[in-house]
Amino acid sequence: MDTLINSIDDVLNESVLEQNGTRVLQLSPKEAGSVESCLPQLRAAIERAKPIYGGVLLRGFDALGAGGLDSFVSTFGQPLLSYEFGSTPRSKVEKGVYSSTEYPSDQWIDQHNEQSYTLKWPASIWFYCDIAANQGGATPVADSRVVYQRLDPALRRRFADKQVMYVRNYGNGLDLPWEQVFGTDERDEVEQYCRAHQIAYEWLDDGEALRTRQVCQSELRHPVTGETVWFNQAHLFHVSNLPPAVREALLEVVDEEYLPRNTCFGDGTPIDAAILDEIRAVYRDTMLSFDWQAADLVALDNVLMSHGRAPFSGKRRVLVAMTG
Repeated sequence: MDTLINSIDDVLNESVLEQNGTRVLQLSPKEAGSVESCLPQLRAAIERAKPIYGGVLLRGFDALGAGGLDSFVSTFGQPLLSYEFGSTPRSKVEKGVYSSTEYPSDQWIDQHNEQSYTLKWPASIWFYCDIAANQGGATPVADSRVVYQRLDPALRRRFADKQVMYVRNYGNGLDLPWEQVFGTDERDEVEQYCRAHQIAYEWLDDGEALRTRQVCQSELRHPVTGETVWFNQAHLFHVSNLPPAVREALLEVVDEEYLPRNTCFGDGTPIDAAILDEIRAVYRDTMLSFDWQAADLVALDNVLMSHGRAPFSGKRRVLVAMTG
C-alpha cells in the first residue's frame, strides 16, 4: 500500500476545493497526459477519496470524449447503468453514457441525489465536461451528510416517520410519456416493473395516460461509512418548486392531482411549502460550485453528494454515466 501511495504522489497533484462545508478532492497530473497513463494511481486515489469527500474532480487530463468516459468508468469494476424510470429528458450518447438533463438553459435544477425518488439508485455518478458553457452552467454539489446535520431535527423526524410519496402523471402531454420513462410501449411490462419496485399504478384515459405513486425514504445510512444522509427529492418534485408563472399556468390546465409530478408525505398528507423552502435553503447554504473546464471529470458518491445545475449561456455539453 505504501508503494502505491508513493506512486500516487509521484504522478498526481492533490488539492481540496471547499465551500459552505462541502469538500471535493481535486486531482491533476504532474505531467500532461491521459487518464490511461496513470490509471492505477487514479483508481486508487478516487476509491480512497470518495468515502471521505463524497466527490473527486479530475482536471488537466487529456480529453476523453463519450467513448473514453465509458471506458474509463468501466475500469472501476461496476457495470454502467441504463437510465430506467427516469424523471427528466436525456439522450443516450454511447453505451452507458447519457446527456445531462435536457432542460432549457435558463432553468436552475435544484440539488438532488440521482434517483433518490426511487428505492433503487446508482451508487456513483460521473459527469464529464465535453464543452464548457460560455457563462454559467456549473454542476454545484452539496454534501448530503452536512445537509442532514443542518436540517432541523424535528423536520428530519417528521419525514423519517412519514417518508415521502412521489406522485407522477405520464401521457398528458405535460411531461415525459410513460413509454419513454419505462422503455416500452407494452402496458404489461410497465405493470410488471411497477409491481417489482413497489410502485402503485393506475391507467387513465383508457390506457393513454398513467399515474404512479411510490413511497420512499427521506434519509439513508451510507452502506460503507455508516453516516446518515438526507436522501430524497421531496423539494424537487413538489409543485412549489415550479416558477410561479409556470405553476399558475399548469394549474389552469389541470387539477393538482394531474400535475406531471408532485410530492406529499407517505400517508398522503400535504407537505407545507414552507418546510420545503427550509430544505432548499439548507441546500443553497451547503453548495460548492465551480466553473467547468473542458475535459473536467467529476466522480461522485451518489449517496454522499447531491448535484444540481446552474443556468448557462452558449453551448454546453456535459455527459453522465452511472454505476453500482
